[in-house]
Amino acid sequence: MSLPKPPTLSDTDLLRLETLLDGLPPPLQPMDVSALDGYLCGVLLQPRPPAADQWLARVSDMDGRPAPAGPALDELQALVRRRHAELDQAIAQRQWFDPWIYQMEDADGPSECVLPWVAGFAAAMDAFPDLMAMSDTELVEPLALLFMHFDPEDLEDADALLEVIETLEPPSDLAEAVQDVVRALMLMADVTRPRATPPRPARTPRPARRPGGAGGGRRLR
Repeated sequence: MSLPKPPTLSDTDLLRLETLLDGLPPPLQPMDVSALDGYLCGVLLQPRPPAADQWLARVSDMDGRPAPAGPALDELQALVRRRHAELDQAIAQRQWFDPWIYQMEDADGPSECVLPWVAGFAAAMDAFPDLMAMSDTELVEPLALLFMHFDPEDLEDADALLEVIETLEPPSDLAEAVQDVVRALMLMADVTRPRATPPRPARTPRPARRPGGAGGGRRLR
């Protein structure tokens, strides 16, 4: 039985979320919506999910400083939780979703458009390092698909990643870059959030054939 799909944030919801993030007072440094989306995916791919109060704090300030309590913060966090739930189900069920990655008019190429999203993902890796601490080699290629959008000089002590990045062809356009992002997330989820293999139904022994008659019952498969 499939779970009900969480309500997708509408364009109006997204604009409201952007307004609430922009309205947070200094010295807080909130994420923009694209970085937020990458950050939430990074949180969801952790092998041990961090507590909600831990990851929510970094949405309104990248250093985790508390935001002023009140209706605006409550509304902001409610919208973020809705996106978190939507992404959680998509990743758990290995379903396509549209990451919040946007075409920039003055961008030099796809990487510049994807970079804010990847920066948010990297922020989750910094805050919650369990995924990056895993030694599974199956994580290297999908991580390289994301971190290839960074300047190589920003990837310190990441020789294995850099080695794979050098073998990758840059995406030809933004659509291809977005496909690579979603594919990378699903590949990582296969390692950090493997789907349980459904148990095979037990076989019912075939009843003994009665003399002079047909066997009773049907074996289940």
